Amino acid sequence: MLETMMCALITVLPDFLFRRFVQGKRIGYELTLFTMWYELRWGLTACAILALTVITTLFYFHPATGSVASYFRTVTILPQVGGRVSEIYVKNNELVTLGQPIFRLEDFTQQAQVEAANAQIAQVQASLKVAKTDLAEADAGIAGAKASLAQSVEDLERNQTLRDEGSSAVRLTEIERLENLVAEREAQVVAAQANKAAVTQQIEELIPAQLTSAVAQLDAAHAELDKTVIYAGVTGTVEQFGLQVGDYVSPLLRPAGIMVPSNSGRDRFQAGFNQLSAQVIKPGMVGELGCMTRPFKVIPVVVVNVQDVIPSGQIRPSDELRDPQRNVTPGSITVYMEPLYEGGADHIPPGSNCLANVYTDNHKALEEENLGFWDKAFLHVVDTIGVVHAAGLRLRLILMPVNTLVLSGH
Repeated sequence: MLETMMCALITVLPDFLFRRFVQGKRIGYELTLFTMWYELRWGLTACAILALTVITTLFYFHPATGSVASYFRTVTILPQVGGRVSEIYVKNNELVTLGQPIFRLEDFTQQAQVEAANAQIAQVQASLKVAKTDLAEADAGIAGAKASLAQSVEDLERNQTLRDEGSSAVRLTEIERLENLVAEREAQVVAAQANKAAVTQQIEELIPAQLTSAVAQLDAAHAELDKTVIYAGVTGTVEQFGLQVGDYVSPLLRPAGIMVPSNSGRDRFQAGFNQLSAQVIKPGMVGELGCMTRPFKVIPVVVVNVQDVIPSGQIRPSDELRDPQRNVTPGSITVYMEPLYEGGADHIPPGSNCLANVYTDNHKALEEENLGFWDKAFLHVVDTIGVVHAAGLRLRLILMPVNTLVLSGH
């Protein structure tokens, strides 16, 4: 409407003034409702063509959209294990910090596992004490076996000496008996040393391995016990939290509630522009937006990123071929915008529905010396008509409460 009125000032109005004051045609006589088209046909035609040209140029170089929102992420409050709730630490709509406990599940089984792991550790530690006693006993056995061996060797050597001297007091059967006894005592020494080696291996390798395994079981039991207490993974507000003591929650079927992170969706807006704007909107462009939550506030923004794919073209592997004719509604270009000034969108709640304009700036292009006259004129016109779009945004923001509260019928 504003564009048409502006175009009429330089087309329809001069045509009317020419008919009225140059040709002398009067309103109500020659200029009537029925002769309006014929008398002002040149002005009306020029106005229509110029208005369409201006509107097309305006919306092409200064895109606008009503599909703007600040999307935010929610975090589902889920336990790692299923169980019944035994204690609740927070309330609905309460702000919680990172690491703060939210609720606790029944932990009878986990406590029993911890006690069993502690008992296993105590048993291994007791076996270590027994093994040390066995080591002392093995040392004593080795000493006794060596003493018996030494005695047998002395007896054998004495009898062999008497035999070599030709004494008749030594019998060959006695020497054979002593030789067998020495061999037996040597075997006893080897057995005692092997027994000590076995006990030493138990102390140095087997029992430490058992102790490590028992400690690992204790750590696993404590980990399972810790799973019964659900902590906040982020700082945020607890929503839809109607949990009661005795409720059963599960990581698959029964979530406890939802958390809205405090920093999610803040100072960042996502806007969907038509596909014709893909070659115009670039990172660094300046724009404006206004939201329904604050209808009389215009927030200067800057384009920080433009998504390089169109969401309507995405596919997922399935057993059916995709038919392009099913894309009835063309997808939009997703543009990410942030406030131009710090704190500009502090009072805009995440998820707000907003309107946005993005403006083309040809200031640098106009500084080129080799730019022709008509090119400069066109760029000046493009920059100038952006004011009309800015005025239109403000007009829509002013009328937003009326359209929402009165004309919408809600």
